[in-house]
Amino acid sequence: MTPTKPRPIGRSLAAKKKILEDILRQMGKALVAFSGGVDSTFLLRTAVDVLGPDAYAVIAASETYPERETRAARALARRLKARHEVIHTSELENPEFVKNPPLRCYHCKKELWEAMRKIAVREGIATIVDGQNIDDDNDYRPGARASREMGIRSPLKEAGLGKDDIRALSRAAGLPTWDKPSLACLASRFPYDTPIEKATLRQVGAAEDYLRGLGFGQLRVRHHGSVARIELNPAEFSRLQDERLRRRIAARLKKLGYLYVTIDLSGYRTGSMNEGLDLAART
Repeated sequence: MTPTKPRPIGRSLAAKKKILEDILRQMGKALVAFSGGVDSTFLLRTAVDVLGPDAYAVIAASETYPERETRAARALARRLKARHEVIHTSELENPEFVKNPPLRCYHCKKELWEAMRKIAVREGIATIVDGQNIDDDNDYRPGARASREMGIRSPLKEAGLGKDDIRALSRAAGLPTWDKPSLACLASRFPYDTPIEKATLRQVGAAEDYLRGLGFGQLRVRHHGSVARIELNPAEFSRLQDERLRRRIAARLKKLGYLYVTIDLSGYRTGSMNEGLDLAART
């Protein structure tokens, strides 16, 4: 994440931001699902600006997210002066999640929204909001179905904001997350129907932490049993011309338990595990 000074925005973005502010203002109070990522950080910042203490953030900690991200989210919530709390979800106790079917995200989100609904009742807040934006409709996202069923609202989407808009507005607001790589639950690194286990979640998390420690930005380590398929930003492929670096990466990931370490020549793309799903599975 690169700190930046506030900067002006164009009329189009300013108009969308105004729509977002109006949407939040009409809510009166909002319970914000906050991960510390680009989208939810901009949403929380705007909610705090508009609603003040009537914006309440909930950070979900679980074994499917790196602990460092939970710590970073808490620190960021404090920086934004947002009222917040951390809850612990237990996806690995849900057999339907552990089996890792194409509807895995549906089961995960449903548990999260049920937990947040209890907090909303306790706090006297009628509306729960998430950080979905209009670009999220371009991928298979069964978690969005759970959101619709539970009545969760997506103000960024309602305001017509896409990922590039949110990054630009975040940069304009001086938010440190404006260029943060996209995040996703570690369970998304596994092919569907491959069981989700604590040990392999830790294995994937450690592999990605190592690569980020080497300075790589947007990346994923997809887990295919004994094979680690690394997705990187193609702009960083040139770094792999360094034989010593390749050997270091291979040695480290093999030490973590992989037999083969590969680079996906298509590079990083969101939802690559959905590419094998047919239409029936998606619906």
